[in-house]
Amino acid sequence: MRPHEVAARTQDGSSRVKIAVLGGGNGSYAAVADAAEAGHEVRWWRRDGASFAPLGTPPTLTVTDHEGTRQIAVDTTDDLGRALDGAEVILAPMPAFAQADLADALAPHLVDGQVIYLSPGSFGAWIMLERIRAAGCSADVALCETGTLPWLCRKQGEAEVRITTRASRLPTGVLPARLTDMALEKLGQVYPGAIERCEDALSGALMNAGPIIHPPLILMNAGPIQHFDKWDIHNEGTQPAIRSVHDALDAERVAVREALGYGAPHFPLADHYNTSNWMYGNLAHDKLVGSGDWHEHLDLQTHRYMTEDIAVGLALLVSVGEWAGVKTPVAAGLLALASAVTGRDWRSEGRTLEALGLADRDPKAFQKTLAEGI
Repeated sequence: MRPHEVAARTQDGSSRVKIAVLGGGNGSYAAVADAAEAGHEVRWWRRDGASFAPLGTPPTLTVTDHEGTRQIAVDTTDDLGRALDGAEVILAPMPAFAQADLADALAPHLVDGQVIYLSPGSFGAWIMLERIRAAGCSADVALCETGTLPWLCRKQGEAEVRITTRASRLPTGVLPARLTDMALEKLGQVYPGAIERCEDALSGALMNAGPIIHPPLILMNAGPIQHFDKWDIHNEGTQPAIRSVHDALDAERVAVREALGYGAPHFPLADHYNTSNWMYGNLAHDKLVGSGDWHEHLDLQTHRYMTEDIAVGLALLVSVGEWAGVKTPVAAGLLALASAVTGRDWRSEGRTLEALGLADRDPKAFQKTLAEGI
């Protein structure tokens, strides 16, 4: 849905939402651009206020998409309390490694009824709720996570973002699941027509597309990635052999979901390449390749595809598979290859149920906890 179409829903004020956007990555830039242009009340927070300087005075963000280039006035702050004051929805499209610290920072400011959206989360909802409670915050908030960023986007410097396409389907799980109706109603005002219900936060975490699409692309393209200054893993890097590994890896993810009782739709990755029914809708892969924004330099030691999609998301999938009694040989093999490439044992160092202190929990009993919260 185009931003001006969303704005038509908010012109009378009935659907206007107070939103805090946190962070300075690609997703945060796109979130600010779309939410502000839609007519919502948006405050954009970054820890370092000086990082907003390239936006000028008054701060203005440039957005480019299929409708052209335009400038959007934005409200920026490095005061987290101000950003969160009155916010109904908190958008946090930040790296998984930042979730624990973010929870500590949020805890003193949260109030009942707020919705925090991680896109994606890799079960960060659980980590954050534990940290929020440990910090003494008892606010009844909904931590939500979905399967992807709501945008295929890339920053063009520190004052502009280019949005290649927007998600049309966002499968979303909520922690605690008893707040699902409330949370999805608010998120539906921010992403009209796109939010779809998952059973709980773990179901939402197992929709994460990054640990399925990126590990085969970077590990099976490791040679050209390290040889060439720039390489497009989605163009010349997506070949039939790699797609076959994608399909096998995704089948393991779906088997884990089914073993835990989570129902369809499972959003198989094949739909991203073969149909218009996946998260980004029609011709998303072609648009991604056509933009040229993913013809880029990749450092296999530090890139988010390794440090998040593998060390966090893929490690989690392997451990949840073991917990659910499902064999995941392709996921485990890719995790072992990534460990060899980086010299890190991601099975023991990554985000696993063991690391989260959950491996000994009975799955059915734990799902009740996911419903009620901590």
